[in-house]
Amino acid sequence: MEEKSKVFIFIDEEIKPIAELISPVNFELDTSKLVDGKHVLRIVSKDPTGKEGIRLIPFEVRNGPAIAIEGIQENAVVDGIVPIMINAYGKGNQRNFLIVGSETPQSIPFWIFILLILFVGWAIYYLVTSNAIKLFV
Repeated sequence: MEEKSKVFIFIDEEIKPIAELISPVNFELDTSKLVDGKHVLRIVSKDPTGKEGIRLIPFEVRNGPAIAIEGIQENAVVDGIVPIMINAYGKGNQRNFLIVGSETPQSIPFWIFILLILFVGWAIYYLVTSNAIKLFV
């Protein structure tokens, strides 16, 4: 039987590996036990002769509820009273998706109102100047 490489899988700076496997490996990483934020998956392989290889894979976990903020941007310069709308919603889990509360309410952008006013103005102008419709007989 040929000797195979061993694979050790670590998360962040942990001393103890979360898995010790023989290659080739199919592995499922359960991120539900990790806190939200940036992490590093460290994979160390050791061949039968004792040589080691290492690979670092940075990733970000976002299992918690998403937070949407409207009214202020990061590093914004503000003055006076600033209205802020905050919405936090979870996506449920792999089996059940939560629809209620998943939508992020947002205010209507001002350019939509400008387009609406322009369209209504054009429609009134068209009705008044059109020869097809006799408004004043």
